[in-house]
Amino acid sequence: MIMAMYHPMAANTVVNGLHATSFRPLIKSSQPTFRSPSIALYANASSFKINNSLGSKGLMDYDEDGGPPRWFSPLQCGRRSTSSPLLLFLPGIDGNGLGLTLHHEKLGQIFDIWCLHVPVADRTPLADLVVLVQNTVRDEQDQSAKRPIYLVGESLGASLALLVAAQNPDIDFVLILANPATNLSKCLVQSVLPLSNMIHNQLNAGFPNWMSSIPAETVMWKLKMIQEMHTYLSSHLHDVKAQTMILTSGRDMLPTSITEGERLSSMLPNTQTHSFIGNDDPLFADHKFDLVAAIKCAGCYRRGASADYVADFLPPSPSELESACEPFRWMDVAVDPVMLSTVSGKVVQGLAGIPSEGPVLLVSNHMILGLDLVPILSRFWIKENIKLRTIAHPLFFEKTKDGKIQDHPLFDVVRMTGGVPVSANNLYRLFSLKSHVLLYPGGAREALHRKGEEHKLIWPDEPEFVRMAARFGAKIVPFGSVGEDDVLQLLLDCDDQMKIPPLKALIEELTKETARLRSNAEGEIGKQFLYCPVALPKLPGRFYFLFGEPISTEGRKDVLTNKDKARQVYLEVKRETEKCIEYLKDKREKDPYRNLLVRLAYQSYHGFDSPVPTFEV
Repeated sequence: MIMAMYHPMAANTVVNGLHATSFRPLIKSSQPTFRSPSIALYANASSFKINNSLGSKGLMDYDEDGGPPRWFSPLQCGRRSTSSPLLLFLPGIDGNGLGLTLHHEKLGQIFDIWCLHVPVADRTPLADLVVLVQNTVRDEQDQSAKRPIYLVGESLGASLALLVAAQNPDIDFVLILANPATNLSKCLVQSVLPLSNMIHNQLNAGFPNWMSSIPAETVMWKLKMIQEMHTYLSSHLHDVKAQTMILTSGRDMLPTSITEGERLSSMLPNTQTHSFIGNDDPLFADHKFDLVAAIKCAGCYRRGASADYVADFLPPSPSELESACEPFRWMDVAVDPVMLSTVSGKVVQGLAGIPSEGPVLLVSNHMILGLDLVPILSRFWIKENIKLRTIAHPLFFEKTKDGKIQDHPLFDVVRMTGGVPVSANNLYRLFSLKSHVLLYPGGAREALHRKGEEHKLIWPDEPEFVRMAARFGAKIVPFGSVGEDDVLQLLLDCDDQMKIPPLKALIEELTKETARLRSNAEGEIGKQFLYCPVALPKLPGRFYFLFGEPISTEGRKDVLTNKDKARQVYLEVKRETEKCIEYLKDKREKDPYRNLLVRLAYQSYHGFDSPVPTFEV
């Protein structure tokens, strides 16, 4: 079902040089405010009807009216809590506002959604569309000034979103733009005029059968509107200050969106671009594309003026987790992780030794490049249903403009599973929520270690996390991981690359791009240079993880007040982690299935869904 609200507009409005004439609302509301819907639209399968005291009409009937553009809100989204941000959908050339139909239910769980409907016969000037959106935005800002407003647009709608953001730089927008049509030249518009019928047929073939037919005249009207927006944005794009996420599929019906996405990203100050090569256009109508998952992976959801990775976290659905982990599915076969835990002093298969109730702090060594992260997170989240939150380096969340550091699928997994930037405050807040928390004390220095440092703990001297754990009575679970040396052979580490001038310059540039943690720390922990290791792949062995006996801090008030007591607990955690590592290094020598070829032979005989045995515990 759908609820709709129609907005009258002030006559003779002028917005930054764009002149807007007055709108005649289809039905005047007795309470003409954004939150007071005046009529209701009902969706039944593929049919959309308007039911009110004036009778019943189909949504397409209002297209035939050619009446003014209007907002509607899908009732299947429901009414969100007062903390949910507003999402305004601005449609593409079709104009009917149904472009997010595949996403309404999921979006409605986290947003208050309103969609713009522009009837196919409507010839509202661009300036009037801008005023309609702007008035709605201003009304929302008056009611909820502390929350961002999301403008989601595809093609033409993406350009409209940019134009509104450029004219309202004081408003906190988050722009989500799919295949933006922001660079359609005048000569191209003129060249396609004789081909309008062909464009008409092509457009209709690309949309679901419940969308209205798009006349050739409407197509050309919209193309000219795109040209008008391009003319304006070419000199005002620098006015856009909004947080922006650009989505490209590479199959858009207008000129290449990937190239245009890169151009916009280079010009906008706060932008990230995500390509979904192989997906259809319109991207939002592709059943393979999940908009909510894309927002979560990008870390673009927030309820306030700034990102709050603790409070704004939205637990992923099983399908979202599977999708985020898909690029690492090869690891299940290639390294076939073995997970062990400790129960009453005895090592057992599986994770039965992990406390089910938090707060729990899991502390471990880091494999090179964080190769251990995905197996751990996927096992806890997908198989054990334990919502493990990661304390991660700021580079997972902050990208410097025009920087060398690129987004990576591993970043998506960390953000999707509720990772937070490393800070004492974030650890405090996660413990207060009784969370399971994953912490690598060695940080980037340990994840980007040098030759000969495989399985070595490179931890700080100070017991940074012990007193925080004791404050909440958290259980600390030390654990070890081994196996990277059976997957990669490090050829050029940081020390090697620093001797080569071009690589040294690259390392220094990468390191400057993001916050450098513990830069004042003494010893190796302070040498957290960011670099890309040069390694030779090996025929994969196997990853092994052993979670030790939980160490309780409940009632340990002495740890809070006595630094020596805190250090004793810290050293105990470190020793237990090293014991787990040594246990695994010894035991893996007795694993008859340590080699990939042997495991494949076992599964070819027993079935590829059969778990592969390991050493006796």
